[in-house]
Amino acid sequence: MPDDRNEPGEPNEGDVMAGDRRIARADTALPDWYASDAAYRPIPIAWFAGALVLQVVAQPASVMLFWGLFGLPRLAVVAIALLISGMIWQFTRERGMSGAGRPWQWATGLMLAFFFGITALSMLG
Repeated sequence: MPDDRNEPGEPNEGDVMAGDRRIARADTALPDWYASDAAYRPIPIAWFAGALVLQVVAQPASVMLFWGLFGLPRLAVVAIALLISGMIWQFTRERGMSGAGRPWQWATGLMLAFFFGITALSMLG
Protein backbone atom coordinates (compact mmCIF):
# COMPACT_ATOMS: atom_id res chain seq x y z
CA MET A 1 0.00 0.00 0.00
CA PRO A 2 1.65 3.25 -1.04
CA ASP A 3 2.09 5.99 1.54
CA ASP A 4 0.50 9.23 0.32
CA ARG A 5 2.57 11.35 2.74
CA ASN A 6 5.51 13.32 1.46
CA GLU A 7 9.01 13.06 2.86
CA PRO A 8 9.57 14.82 6.23
CA GLY A 9 11.10 17.93 4.62
CA GLU A 10 8.55 18.19 1.81
CA PRO A 11 5.46 20.39 2.22
CA ASN A 12 2.09 18.70 2.44
CA GLU A 13 -1.25 20.02 1.27
CA GLY A 14 -2.30 21.43 4.68
CA ASP A 15 1.05 22.98 5.65
CA VAL A 16 1.26 26.69 6.31
CA MET A 17 4.23 28.04 4.43
CA ALA A 18 6.13 31.31 4.68
CA GLY A 19 8.20 31.42 1.54
CA ASP A 20 10.24 28.24 1.49
CA ARG A 21 9.83 27.65 5.20
CA ARG A 22 7.01 25.68 6.82
CA ILE A 23 5.70 27.54 9.89
CA ALA A 24 2.99 25.05 10.82
CA ARG A 25 1.88 21.59 9.89
CA ALA A 26 -1.72 20.56 9.61
CA ASP A 27 -1.16 17.36 11.59
CA THR A 28 0.51 19.00 14.61
CA ALA A 29 -0.37 22.70 14.44
CA LEU A 30 3.18 23.43 15.62
CA PRO A 31 5.91 25.20 13.69
CA ASP A 32 8.45 22.85 12.20
CA TRP A 33 11.28 24.40 14.26
CA TYR A 34 9.45 23.85 17.57
CA ALA A 35 10.46 20.71 19.41
CA SER A 36 9.14 20.45 22.92
CA ASP A 37 11.60 18.91 25.34
CA ALA A 38 8.81 18.22 27.83
CA ALA A 39 10.95 19.56 30.67
CA TYR A 40 9.33 21.13 33.70
CA ARG A 41 10.37 24.75 34.01
CA PRO A 42 8.91 26.22 37.15
CA ILE A 43 8.14 29.88 37.19
CA PRO A 44 8.45 32.37 40.05
CA ILE A 45 4.72 32.41 40.77
CA ALA A 46 4.91 28.66 41.50
CA TRP A 47 7.72 29.25 44.01
CA PHE A 48 5.80 32.18 45.49
CA ALA A 49 2.62 30.12 45.80
CA GLY A 50 4.53 27.25 47.39
CA ALA A 51 6.04 29.59 49.98
CA LEU A 52 2.62 31.10 50.64
CA VAL A 53 0.99 27.73 51.23
CA LEU A 54 3.84 26.60 53.49
CA GLN A 55 3.68 29.83 55.50
CA VAL A 56 -0.11 29.79 55.87
CA VAL A 57 -0.02 26.19 57.10
CA ALA A 58 3.18 26.32 59.18
CA GLN A 59 2.48 29.48 61.19
CA PRO A 60 -0.81 28.36 62.79
CA ALA A 61 0.56 24.83 63.20
CA SER A 62 3.58 26.16 65.09
CA VAL A 63 1.35 28.18 67.41
CA MET A 64 -0.94 25.24 68.07
CA LEU A 65 1.96 22.87 68.62
CA PHE A 66 4.42 24.91 70.65
CA TRP A 67 2.04 27.15 72.58
CA GLY A 68 -1.12 25.09 72.74
CA LEU A 69 0.34 21.64 73.21
CA PHE A 70 3.78 22.20 74.77
CA GLY A 71 2.88 25.38 76.65
CA LEU A 72 6.00 27.34 75.69
CA PRO A 73 6.09 31.06 76.47
CA ARG A 74 4.60 33.33 73.82
CA LEU A 75 7.93 34.98 73.03
CA ALA A 76 9.51 31.57 72.40
CA VAL A 77 6.65 30.68 70.04
CA VAL A 78 7.20 33.93 68.12
CA ALA A 79 10.91 33.11 67.86
CA ILE A 80 10.07 29.65 66.52
CA ALA A 81 7.63 31.19 64.03
CA LEU A 82 10.38 33.55 62.85
CA LEU A 83 12.72 30.57 62.45
CA ILE A 84 10.08 28.73 60.43
CA SER A 85 9.62 31.78 58.18
CA GLY A 86 13.37 31.93 57.65
CA MET A 87 13.47 28.25 56.76
CA ILE A 88 10.65 28.71 54.24
CA TRP A 89 12.54 31.68 52.74
CA GLN A 90 15.72 29.59 52.42
CA PHE A 91 13.86 26.62 50.94
CA THR A 92 12.15 28.88 48.40
CA ARG A 93 15.43 30.50 47.37
CA GLU A 94 17.04 27.08 46.94
CA ARG A 95 14.15 25.91 44.78
CA GLY A 96 14.91 28.68 42.30
CA MET A 97 13.67 31.99 43.63
CA SER A 98 17.28 33.18 43.84
CA GLY A 99 17.29 33.31 40.03
CA ALA A 100 13.93 35.04 39.75
CA GLY A 101 13.45 38.73 39.24
CA ARG A 102 13.82 41.16 42.14
CA PRO A 103 10.07 41.96 42.28
CA TRP A 104 9.30 38.27 42.85
CA GLN A 105 11.92 38.04 45.57
CA TRP A 106 10.59 41.17 47.27
CA ALA A 107 6.99 39.97 46.97
CA THR A 108 7.91 36.63 48.53
CA GLY A 109 9.83 38.26 51.38
CA LEU A 110 7.01 40.72 52.08
CA MET A 111 4.41 37.96 52.03
CA LEU A 112 6.45 35.88 54.50
CA ALA A 113 6.94 38.94 56.72
CA PHE A 114 3.23 39.78 56.56
CA PHE A 115 2.08 36.35 57.70
CA PHE A 116 4.80 36.20 60.33
CA GLY A 117 3.58 39.62 61.53
CA ILE A 118 0.06 38.27 61.89
CA THR A 119 1.38 35.40 64.01
CA ALA A 120 3.56 37.71 66.12
CA LEU A 121 0.70 40.17 66.71
CA SER A 122 -1.65 37.37 67.70
CA MET A 123 0.86 36.03 70.20
CA LEU A 124 2.21 39.28 71.62
CA GLY A 125 -0.64 41.71 71.10
